[in-house]
Amino acid sequence: MKSPRAELVPHMEHYTFVLEDQPYIGFFQYGNERTPVYSTDSCGFRVTHTADGPATVADGRPPGPVRLLAGSSAVFGVGASGDHATVSSRLGSHHAPGLPWLNFSGQSLNSAQELMLLTLFQHLLPEVAEIVLFSGVNNLVLSRLPAAQHGRHGAFFECGPAPDASAVPGPAERIAHATGLTVRHLGGWKLLARALGARLTFVLQPLAPWVREEPAPQEKALFDELDDVSNWRRLHNDIASMDVGRAYAAALREGCAALEVPFLDMNEALGAATGPADWLFVDRVHCVDAGYDAIARVLADRLGPA
Repeated sequence: MKSPRAELVPHMEHYTFVLEDQPYIGFFQYGNERTPVYSTDSCGFRVTHTADGPATVADGRPPGPVRLLAGSSAVFGVGASGDHATVSSRLGSHHAPGLPWLNFSGQSLNSAQELMLLTLFQHLLPEVAEIVLFSGVNNLVLSRLPAAQHGRHGAFFECGPAPDASAVPGPAERIAHATGLTVRHLGGWKLLARALGARLTFVLQPLAPWVREEPAPQEKALFDELDDVSNWRRLHNDIASMDVGRAYAAALREGCAALEVPFLDMNEALGAATGPADWLFVDRVHCVDAGYDAIARVLADRLGPA
């Protein structure tokens, strides 16, 4: 008998999470990868489908200005059945096709690494009309690590061993820490966006238990299977509640307001735009095709014309 994961999302076997060591950002997707579910350009950025053909950061795009969807693995589109189903592709090919969208993301990045990615690859970009930074979850996840691993700019994945549960700060302290880092680095995005002449928006990415308290039936089957083989629930149950999600969103909203950067809580917006039985997530952080399409619909509606 097949497991729920093998039965419901067999394409997930192709998301291996094997990344290439890279200076400055630590790790990134391999360049020129071709799998049954995703492809990358020569620098490792995922290909976006647009109304006028494929678009990538490094290797080609339709002429004229572009829009960037920046962030980590959810922007990369882990869980999507193909390049056509990522949020950037759904925006560029269907929901907001006026200007090409580029998938400007790296898996497992924190906010410092996301900002570094822009500084390292801005020389490849044409005119940029809009930047949407779709982020926030990784900083909160990493906030459980010991202070010694955070340095001055925040911990990153694989930077050291996980702490004993008794040493993990409480949710309020973790929210304050993650918010401080996220807003600090967002200030860097604002300066660079201004220099590029681009409109900047920060979107708090969705986490399944922040969108709705009860998962859809397919999600419950997938989450239960993952909990049997992984430590997600044991490590992150303290932040996996609606109350924590709303408190984190409120703190980030306040920080964005101080920077005068528009803010959107995709958790609340996605919950309002979908029904309780809609299957959105493949795991608690990443979506299936329908979830990414719903996110793209919400973004297109909230952002308006570039």
